[in-house]
Formats: sequence, C-alpha cells, structure tokens
Amino acid sequence: MQIDYPFKAPPESGVVVTIAEGIAWLRMALPFALDHINLWLLEEGDGHVAVDTGIAVEPIKSVWKSVLAERRLTRQIVTHFHPDHLGLAAWLEAETGAPLWMTQGEFQTAHLVAADLPPFHVGAMVDFFREHGLGGARLAGITERGNAYKRLVPAIPSSFHRLRHGDTLRIGVRDWRVMVGYGHAPEHASLYCETLGVLISGDMLLPRISTNISAFPAGRDHDPLGMFLDSLDAFIDLPEDTLVLPSHGLPFRGIHARVAELRKHHEDRCADLLAACAEQPRCAGEVIDLLFGRPIDDPHQAWFATGEAIAHLNYLEHRGRLRRVAGGDAIRFVKN
Repeated sequence: MQIDYPFKAPPESGVVVTIAEGIAWLRMALPFALDHINLWLLEEGDGHVAVDTGIAVEPIKSVWKSVLAERRLTRQIVTHFHPDHLGLAAWLEAETGAPLWMTQGEFQTAHLVAADLPPFHVGAMVDFFREHGLGGARLAGITERGNAYKRLVPAIPSSFHRLRHGDTLRIGVRDWRVMVGYGHAPEHASLYCETLGVLISGDMLLPRISTNISAFPAGRDHDPLGMFLDSLDAFIDLPEDTLVLPSHGLPFRGIHARVAELRKHHEDRCADLLAACAEQPRCAGEVIDLLFGRPIDDPHQAWFATGEAIAHLNYLEHRGRLRRVAGGDAIRFVKN
C-alpha cells in the first residue's frame, strides 16, 4: 500500500474539524519554519480529551478560548515535553481543571529543561556542541538564544497521571493503547485505537519530514537514532491501512510504506557520512550541511541540526562503522 492522504487540506488555524468517529482535528500556528502543530480532541462523555496543547503565546490562548467556549476539557494527554506539545498544559489546567497525563520521562525532563539545571541547561548544550566542532555564528546564535524552552513553556503542571508503555486508556466508549517510543524524546507516547484503526503518532511518525533525532549532553554517547529505528518496529505491527494522525503534516494511510521511507532516509544519510569520514576524520560541525543538503543558519534549526549530526555519528560508532579520533580541536570520527 502506498501512502495516501484522505484529507487533501488542513483546517484553518483554530477551526475544529471532525475526521473520524469521536475525533476532531485542531491545528495551531507555530512561529518556526515548521509553522503548525496538529492537536486532537477525543470525545469523552460530554467533554473532550485534548492530545497536546500548542505553545504558550497569546494568539494560541485566544484560539483555545474560542474552542473552550463550546467544548469542555476532561483531561490533557501530552505526547512529549517539547514546547509545541506541552506549552499550554499548565494554563489549560488552570482554565479548565483538566489534569495532565504524560509519561514520567517526559514530565521530569520538562521540569529539568525549564529549570535550566545541569546537564539540561543551555550552557551544557553549547559546550557539547563546541566539543563536536560547532563554532562561529551558529554557536553564537544558540548561545544568544538562551533558554527558549522557558519562554514557550512558562509553567508546567506540578503533578501528572503517569502513562506507561502498553497501558490501555478508556476514552469515552473506546480503548486506546499507549505506545512509547524513543529517540525523538525520552519516552514519547503515541496512542492506538484498534476499534477505529487510528494511530495518534505525535512526532514519532510524520508523513513528509523526518522526525528530529538528537544527541544531548546528558547522554553524550547514547544512540538515539538506534533507539528511534527500533521503536519503528512497533508501528510495523499495526495494520497497513491504519489512519495515522501526526503532529505535523496531513493525516495519512500507508504506515508500512512510511516506516520503510524513514529507514531508507536514515540509511542514505549514514552512507553520506561514511563516505565523508572515509576521506578524512570529520566532526559534527563539519557535516551538518552535508546531512541536511543545505546551509543551516537559523539558531533554532542549528540546535536541532547539530544534535542530529551527533546522533548519526554516534549511531555509526555504536555499530563499529566509525571510530572516534582522540585529541585535536573537536571530537572527530573516521571510517573503520
């Protein structure tokens, strides 16, 4: 089965559109190159469960106020800690009383990043990127950007209901299974309803862009790309005609084809890196443009691009295809 898009265009920002029995689609704007996030409203009795929240800025609050004038929130399920997903959870809880449901890894990481605590603070990230050869305007831009997370997530609920892999959530008249994935975030939660044949994939499975997979100083030698690729196996077990509701882009069918595309994408990027590292030892700062096929200058994009470059180099090192070269001005890798 090829990838198919049953909905040819997204709803206007802030417009609620029913797309399946008991499921509504709500799109919110983002002030980034990736300019939107899809939120989902699931019927629960005479109210709705919100899946993700949008960032904490006044225009998004205004949209939510219009939505809440017609719908009652019973609870919030947040897929992971990133600002576009968690940003307004505390505000929505204060406005509606809807409690937060989230995995423990995401909840704790959100608080650590917001508090700017080592090794989750910006300084640690800057040092980590510098060790991997990032410098010049890119590193300066990341430094000047500071703790952007705290600006977009000014408050986080102080308590939560814990989601765990394999949990079954009863939402309205249907059961949803929690599927925890790794690599993009510590314990990203996707939701699958077998009765409806619907997967709310969050950022784990996007239709046209690849999910960002980054290494961070708290796990500087970890293998997030390997963890992400392993997590994709669970999606292969779902029916091919599953309707996938992603956080970005259009809903789609053809889940097996999309997983195959993502695997091929990362395989190709790794082949490019191996070829580059066969010529001479390379650091992450030197391979960013090669990895993404274009210059990356915006600090927001440079942050993710550098983390992704390190993740790919770590992945190849873990599989014995690259090795680190000691000494010098940066951590470099060469082909074995």
